[in-house]
Amino acid sequence: MNYKASFEILRPINCIMGSLTVVIGILNTRLAVSSERLIINLVLGVITYFFLAGSGMTINDIYDIEIDKINRPSRPIPSGRVSSYQAKQLYVITLLLGLFFAVINSLIHTINVLTIILAGLFGLMGWIYAKWGKKSGFLGNLLVSVSFSIGLIYGALLNSQNIPPYIFFFFLTSFFLLLSRELIKGCEDIEGDQTKGVKTLAITIGIKKTTIIAIICKIFAIIFFILPLFTSIINLFLFLITMIPGLVVISYSLFLSLKIPDKTKAEFGRISLMLKLSAMLGLIAFIFASI
Repeated sequence: MNYKASFEILRPINCIMGSLTVVIGILNTRLAVSSERLIINLVLGVITYFFLAGSGMTINDIYDIEIDKINRPSRPIPSGRVSSYQAKQLYVITLLLGLFFAVINSLIHTINVLTIILAGLFGLMGWIYAKWGKKSGFLGNLLVSVSFSIGLIYGALLNSQNIPPYIFFFFLTSFFLLLSRELIKGCEDIEGDQTKGVKTLAITIGIKKTTIIAIICKIFAIIFFILPLFTSIINLFLFLITMIPGLVVISYSLFLSLKIPDKTKAEFGRISLMLKLSAMLGLIAFIFASI
């Protein structure tokens, strides 16, 4: 097996970004546990999310081989650097590792069935999305948005069942930002999706209407990004300072969406990149709000 290409399938940067949601959830409920348990939850929580997210990335590439031959031919499987059989092995390994660490984390102190169920649900969502969700269009977009953001809830539940209200605002910010990006990616990949019967919103209702929905999602993301300022957030000052770059980038992506009526694939790609950057900056702001 080409280990470099196999690691590439996991989308390590995406998995690490997603793992930050677990860190944020844990930090915001840290007063409920000892420092020893906090460290264990941080380490095992991040590992759990990384492997489960990686399994989702892998199974998605397995089901997307034919589409990726058109949209992204340089990816490991369509390029031939990793075979389908090897990718399936990688999927099973990463999924089992993620569930294993979730169970171990729960058993170390007291059995928390809810976190195990949530981890299992996260792993299941990756498979559901790859097999049915992506071709169903909007349902698949919802699954991706929830699966990326679910780490916030998972991390908080590792420490306590009493989740601060602003964690849900963090969740909704992430959810709507990722949903907007998924819709934009549907517009960007419409050529390859049409050949394989993928029913994205861009195909079923058209690019212009899909762009409008993506814009609405961005507006909701901005609203929920601001709302934590009016709650008992742990570090209000640092959050206020660090949220500004994220607001600037997402506002710029909103401007790009409104500026060009008939966008090219490259222009949709630029908007998608801005949304990914704003998600990263938003996560950084959430982390600073939690320390």
